[in-house]
Amino acid sequence: MAQVQADTKAALAAASAESTFSLRVLTVNIHKGFSFFNRKFILPELREAVRMVGADVVFLQEVTGSNSKHSEKFDNYPDEPHYEFLADSIWPEFAYGRNAVYTSGDHGNAILSKFPIVRFDNHDVSISGPERRGLLHCEIEIPGKAMNLHAICVHLSLTEAHRNRQMQMLCKLILKDVPAQAALVVAGDFNDWRQRAHSQLAVGANLREVFIETYGKPARTFPARLPLLRLDRIYVRNAIGHTPVVLPSKPWTHLSDHAPLAAEIEI
Repeated sequence: MAQVQADTKAALAAASAESTFSLRVLTVNIHKGFSFFNRKFILPELREAVRMVGADVVFLQEVTGSNSKHSEKFDNYPDEPHYEFLADSIWPEFAYGRNAVYTSGDHGNAILSKFPIVRFDNHDVSISGPERRGLLHCEIEIPGKAMNLHAICVHLSLTEAHRNRQMQMLCKLILKDVPAQAALVVAGDFNDWRQRAHSQLAVGANLREVFIETYGKPARTFPARLPLLRLDRIYVRNAIGHTPVVLPSKPWTHLSDHAPLAAEIEI
């Protein structure tokens, strides 16, 4: 009987490891919690909008860790870091990668997750000048899966030459630190208005962009009020993107200068 129980347990574990699992991801550049042109601090409203999406994993760019000047100026400025304020009780796990540090505070990328983040690293990919950029790499434990999900939050340079080098760094990071068979989601603000990233990331890291896979072209996301440029992306490897969407203009055009992207990811 003990052997039968052991065999049954092993069979169930194997079946669970091989079954598919679907999760919803969201990526958005939150502009440090300010509305377009920095007219108003709207992080509390942004938190409610992010909650409404029902995402399991959230990729955030331009997230403030601290800012002493703003905390004195705005009555509704939270005491805790913005990624903790956004995570609140919805996403028990979060990771922050500090990229830019200045006299009054810092900002960077963040990932919020409903599943355990078992490891994370922030990789500095700044090239030169005032732009400070990073790749936040998280390893996330998914229920019933033998291998962890890898998630990388990206915010690349405004300068094309710098972006090319940063994408090379991204490919090297993936080849070095992400197992070949592991599911991987890479999302964020690529600033790739000339759409040069797709072939480079396909060749260098076997990444596929979910909007291109579904609609033949990446989504228009900037500026949010009248999107013209295709700057924000969701790439996957060893996963399938379903029903990727640009989130509706209301309320998002009031909350960020970038339109958010969401998709169901099957792993």
